[in-house]
Amino acid sequence: QVRLVESGGGLVQAGGSLRLSCAASGNIFSINKMGWYRQGPGKQRDLVADITEGGRTNYVDSVKGRFTIPRDNAKNTVNLQMNSLKPEDTAVYYCNADVLTLGQSGAAYYDYWGQGTQVTVSS
Repeated sequence: QVRLVESGGGLVQAGGSLRLSCAASGNIFSINKMGWYRQGPGKQRDLVADITEGGRTNYVDSVKGRFTIPRDNAKNTVNLQMNSLKPEDTAVYYCNADVLTLGQSGAAYYDYWGQGTQVTVSS
């Protein structure tokens, strides 16, 4: 079993910064892609940014130039540094990881989610 634990959400004024952290633990052989998604009120959960094990990043257009997604492969952690926050960034943010686990039937990739952390940006 794999667990993703997030931290770092909160309330911030527009223009401010927040840093979200996510740590994966458990039966982990390796992690392919790690990412952050968000779900605003009444909206679907959408990708914000992700990063491969090799360090290739992908950002949704609305956060390019404001957010970065550093990752530490040795510690199985991924962060989301959010700068110049806007009210429209308000959402519950979820960490996601594509994890290679080893079991009795062999190795397989499974998709895991964190519990979510609230980010609220006031105008």
